[in-house]
Amino acid sequence: MDLKNFIRNVPDFPKKGIMFRDITTLIKNPDAIKFVSNEICKVAKDLGITKVAGIESRGFIFGAIIAEKLNVGFVPIRKPNKLPSEKLTETYELEYGVDAIEIHKDAIEPGDKVLLHDDLLATGGTAKAACNLIEKLGGEIKLVSFLVELSFINGRTKLSKYNIHSLVDYDSE
Repeated sequence: MDLKNFIRNVPDFPKKGIMFRDITTLIKNPDAIKFVSNEICKVAKDLGITKVAGIESRGFIFGAIIAEKLNVGFVPIRKPNKLPSEKLTETYELEYGVDAIEIHKDAIEPGDKVLLHDDLLATGGTAKAACNLIEKLGGEIKLVSFLVELSFINGRTKLSKYNIHSLVDYDSE
């Protein structure tokens, strides 16, 4: 299945010069959802995954489906001030400024083998921050999966110590 046929290209969003890869057109198609989750599960099936973590918000969509298919728990990694209990926070740099993500302190047990999922790999900053959070809690990152990778931005370099899998690659804007 050519997933690019299901992804809408939106020019000049969120700012001029950016080509936004919109997966909302993919997730409204049940066959595409099934294909994506099955493909990621094929890669993960022999890794001994004990938890799937998804990054807010689009990482939640397939992260939860993958967790269900692998019969493991799902861990949300959220933007600040969204989690109600004790949490860890990790900041990371954006093009202009900083941002942060958080995880509940009891979300990952020492020794958990974690599949981290997000919809898109661009700079790698958010995923690297999520990996840091998981590792601080004693989890081992077994796979970092993405639906879409913008390989021309070279986000893989920030994640070079991890096993990375993406389903769709865009090598130019």
